[in-house]
Amino acid sequence: MKFKGTETYVAPRELQVVVNAAIHLQKPLIVKGEPGTGKTLLAHEIARSMDMPLITWHIKSTTLARQGLYEYDAVSRLRDSQLGSKKVHDIANYIVKGKLWEAFEADKQVVLLIDEIDKADIEFPNDLLQELDKMEFYCYELQRTIKAKKRPVVIITSNNEKELPDAFLRRCLFHYIRFPEQDVMRQIADVHFPNLQSDLLESAMRVFYGLREVRNIKKKPSTSELIDWIRLLLMDKTESKDLESVDLKNEFPQHLSALLKNEQDWELLFNQGRRRRF
Repeated sequence: MKFKGTETYVAPRELQVVVNAAIHLQKPLIVKGEPGTGKTLLAHEIARSMDMPLITWHIKSTTLARQGLYEYDAVSRLRDSQLGSKKVHDIANYIVKGKLWEAFEADKQVVLLIDEIDKADIEFPNDLLQELDKMEFYCYELQRTIKAKKRPVVIITSNNEKELPDAFLRRCLFHYIRFPEQDVMRQIADVHFPNLQSDLLESAMRVFYGLREVRNIKKKPSTSELIDWIRLLLMDKTESKDLESVDLKNEFPQHLSALLKNEQDWELLFNQGRRRRF
């Protein structure tokens, strides 16, 4: 079975190729791209299309690599020993399994999503080198090796906040999700709004891509913002002619707050419009 996208996720040909290559070579796939280009959603859709369970490990700035393996709850064991609990005689009762352990012990092949790896400390990827390469790790408390029954499909997302180490990159495949061209974006919009009038979609696309091309804009609106904006336009029963006067110089679109997400871009757009108007 090969990944070809789903009825709710439009996967360009190059993305299909690299996903299937990662599955065939059994290598982790690092996915980068602008926020809102579907990096995280990709893992969900791979799991759904290939009928695999999904295990998600959301990375934060405080996340440590060992937490993905396991943690030994010594505090609980000490408390139980003070209370005279019989649980203390089996140290396995105090091993908290991490997401990698869950993926490794699954009887069925799973998709493991390591989401936003670049949020963690710079050493975080290096601390997982051997575990992701060999698909095994050693649990010192249990004195045994935990090895994957079925090698998981590993999808790693990054927002490019930090550079990933070369040694880590060598063990992975890489793909940058380019922002969709207009023909692909039309397909994406059609998935979400199958009955959307074509003239309204074309008018909305003109405004949306025009906004992305505004010079010096800091946070370009993404696919998810376009979907939200169209949903608001439909809520207001907006017609194509209502967007015809929008030129981002003298007339701004309704529900602009769905497209622009920071004050610098609001100021930039309104100041440009004011300069051109007077």
